[in-house]
Amino acid sequence: MATPSDRSPLRRRSLFKVAGLGAAGAAGLPLIAACGDIESGGGTSQATDGFDFLPTYKEWPLPVEPDLVGEPPNHPSGFTTYPDPVPAIEAVPSNSGTFEITVPMWGEAPSSDDPYFAAIAEASGGTTVNLRQADGNTFAETSVQWLNANEFGDGIMLFSWMLFAHPNFQETVVNSFYDLTDIVKGDISERWPLLAGLPTASWGQSVWSKDPADPETARVFGIPGSFSGGPGNAMFARTDLLEAAGQAMPTTVEELLDVARAVSDDANGRWAFGGTDYLTPQWFGLAGGDGWAYIDGKLVHNCERPEYTEWLEFRRTIWDEKLVHPDLPSGTLDGQALHKAGTIVFQLDGISWWQGFIDQTTAEGTGGTIAPLGALSAKGREPLVHVNTGVDSWTFLNKDLSKEQVEEFLDFANFCSAPYGTTEYELINYGIEGTHFTYGADGTPVFNELGTSVVQAPVNHKTMSGHVQQFLTGTPEMVQARFEYNASVKDFAEVNIFEGMRVEGPADFKSAGQVLIDQQNDIAFGRADLSAIPEMVETWKANGGETGREHYTAAYDKLHG
Repeated sequence: MATPSDRSPLRRRSLFKVAGLGAAGAAGLPLIAACGDIESGGGTSQATDGFDFLPTYKEWPLPVEPDLVGEPPNHPSGFTTYPDPVPAIEAVPSNSGTFEITVPMWGEAPSSDDPYFAAIAEASGGTTVNLRQADGNTFAETSVQWLNANEFGDGIMLFSWMLFAHPNFQETVVNSFYDLTDIVKGDISERWPLLAGLPTASWGQSVWSKDPADPETARVFGIPGSFSGGPGNAMFARTDLLEAAGQAMPTTVEELLDVARAVSDDANGRWAFGGTDYLTPQWFGLAGGDGWAYIDGKLVHNCERPEYTEWLEFRRTIWDEKLVHPDLPSGTLDGQALHKAGTIVFQLDGISWWQGFIDQTTAEGTGGTIAPLGALSAKGREPLVHVNTGVDSWTFLNKDLSKEQVEEFLDFANFCSAPYGTTEYELINYGIEGTHFTYGADGTPVFNELGTSVVQAPVNHKTMSGHVQQFLTGTPEMVQARFEYNASVKDFAEVNIFEGMRVEGPADFKSAGQVLIDQQNDIAFGRADLSAIPEMVETWKANGGETGREHYTAAYDKLHG
């Protein structure tokens, strides 16, 4: 699974951003004495399968089969017609608890008084889950401090890419979160049939060990989000603007540069690009994850490869030629707003922006069309596509909760796991008919402005737990387009060399990675010369790179024998 460049200078509302290089560092969480067998900042490796204490998988029968059948997880199935929703939960529990869960927020937080939240509380059986919403742009780093001070409420939702901001997340987990193992192991299908229907791999990726060296200490600590696959991000082109300029969709990096030069007009306030920091390494064949590739019998990091220099040369070229928004280094740009306005032609964002652009421009009446670039590569290489196969998020509960509170929250999580085609899914994902959405001519829910701002855009109950199966959904045209796009890139999906294991690098490796990110941006924005790359790499090696190589090599050898 890939890790984020979550210090991107471009402000994004994308919820599932994935990058190819490094991870942000953050202040450490003090080690609690009870877990003194965990070396603070030393890095860990954790198997994610082969456990006998996970929930017993019991398939939850879907109320309706998808219209388009793919090859999950990297080529998911989809619905081009909206089914008549049916209830997923026959016996709604009777609860009355209130929980506060900390979640990231991009944009303006909706009012907690909106009827959306009251409707969910009533439909789920009486449980009220209040959201403590914090800036998503800094959420990964600041979550370290909240967890340290036990100031994250009754739980916290973390996207998978956020975990790498913690110098030792293994340590964070066992010190801060509720051990769910004894509650969820075995057959839970009678009380929580939807949680029992989550893929076993989801629960396996929710396991951490109190002592990484002792497999017997492995326990379930997180409620898994949805298990998904395929590209998590894309470079989206304003296809209407390309057509107006007489330009075709580029199919190679070289063609992209030519198109960017044709559509950019610095003097009149139009640029080809906003950010290009994450995803674009794949165009040059660089590895996802923490940047390791197995080449000629050893692990080699991206920054040690000649393709790394090519990638930075590309970023520097588009800056020098004024093909990038000049305010990008300020870190204050709203890329989605600029994309909608046509100020930038290519927007790097989460794959959900495809539908988001349509919904927002339809509600705002601004028009325009977008589509993702395909599997690009430079210099005639075979394309490489970073895919995000696995659990996309977790909800972790505070260790200070009682067993009864945890069980009630699992009732709520079970409600949130209802898939597409159920009344529960419709309420959580679209809101209340007439208040947040109306049915379009084809029967598909269409957000109004309130629904976009309250239900669709924010992180909320949609991400409290995973669905029993993930589908492509939305307007029929969008589902068909997404389905075809995934089919076109699936054969180029990167193979995860650490499949079946979660590897967390040592703190100094993470710190060195953040320094490298900052230095990359210095080159990309003209603050340093390309000639600085060899010295950057040597500094990276000395300050944590070689330590990281030893750690990841040991994990690789353990996994592959």
